[in-house]
Amino acid sequence: MTFMPWSQALQLGIESIDNQHKWLVDATNRLHDEISQPAPNRAVIAEILEGLVDYTMNHFLMEEDLFLRLGYPETAAHKAEHNGFTAKAMDLLLQLEDGADLGAEAMDLLKNWLQHHILQVDRAYVPFLKANGVV
Repeated sequence: MTFMPWSQALQLGIESIDNQHKWLVDATNRLHDEISQPAPNRAVIAEILEGLVDYTMNHFLMEEDLFLRLGYPETAAHKAEHNGFTAKAMDLLLQLEDGADLGAEAMDLLKNWLQHHILQVDRAYVPFLKANGVV
């Protein structure tokens, strides 16, 4: 069973953003699959987590640039959400580099944050973006 299945509920109807969100969900699932192995490979976990952090930061920058260009009124609050997640994800990466094992708690943090962010926080900007021609 997939840890975090991609579903139509997670789609916002903006293709470029949906594609990026799907990549993030897939990476979260790859990370979960490796952590769940009887003998997880720390190098693979680090590689997936580093990729997840890097991709997430680039995704956030793309969204924030779009918000600034279009004058999205909730840009500051949305950016604060991004900054909070980036700090948590970087903390997980630092913990891993310091020798800690990532387990169910870390995976639940990633999954819960991603679902909340897409389903509530990101969904809030969809009408604004679509009204400004973003599809």
